[in-house]
Amino acid sequence: MANGVKAAWAAGKPVVNGWLAIPSGFSAEVMAQAGFDSLTVDIQHGVQDYLSMVACFQGMQPHGVTPLVRVPWNEPGIIGKVLDGGAKGVICPMVNTEKEARDLVSFCRYPPKGARSFGPIRSGIYGAAADTDAANDDVLVIPMIETKTALDNLEAIVSVPGVDAVYIGPSDLSLSLGMKPLQDRREPEFLKVIDHIRTTAAKHGVKTGIHTMSGQYSKEMFERGFNLATIMNDSGLMLTAAKAQVGVARG
Repeated sequence: MANGVKAAWAAGKPVVNGWLAIPSGFSAEVMAQAGFDSLTVDIQHGVQDYLSMVACFQGMQPHGVTPLVRVPWNEPGIIGKVLDGGAKGVICPMVNTEKEARDLVSFCRYPPKGARSFGPIRSGIYGAAADTDAANDDVLVIPMIETKTALDNLEAIVSVPGVDAVYIGPSDLSLSLGMKPLQDRREPEFLKVIDHIRTTAAKHGVKTGIHTMSGQYSKEMFERGFNLATIMNDSGLMLTAAKAQVGVARG
């Protein structure tokens, strides 16, 4: 299966991304029919592990949604394992330096472009398992920009060959800038920071994504030129909808 996120970006289209915190193939199957372009299994903060990630991939696969993963850390073992399991892209938290970005690229790429170990136990079923060049071209490498240190090193990070996009984590970025860990911020000083990230990345041909809490804020980010926006997560969307309906019932 081709990487739908890469195809959308090549066509100049923004990507609406969903976020899977619930460790369930069935909930992933439901989310895959909601109209998202991609779904990200969150192994960092979500209630997910490797087996639930595979189940989520299996649930979404019949519906043509691109599977991504946020790994818990910039570490070669888990990164190689999620790619072997079928992830089409890796979102990695707390990438703060050029070296950390280079390490991330290396962990995602087979030699000679990187140091990924060969063993595509599941992903190889759905393509030419031995075509490491195709795998290198297909997988998205997406470091998260979410600290002041990363902002200070932004130019160097987005200059690293093999970095396809950066992903803004608004809560941790806010904390690092001395603000409360909120999302969907509209303060001019915060919008200036995220626009700086987007424009700096774009100069190097790198796309920019951001986590949001609503379709409205995602739409606003697309209008600002962002290339990917995530709408909340599955558990948050379920709770929001349930509360709204209970509120209606109770008058």
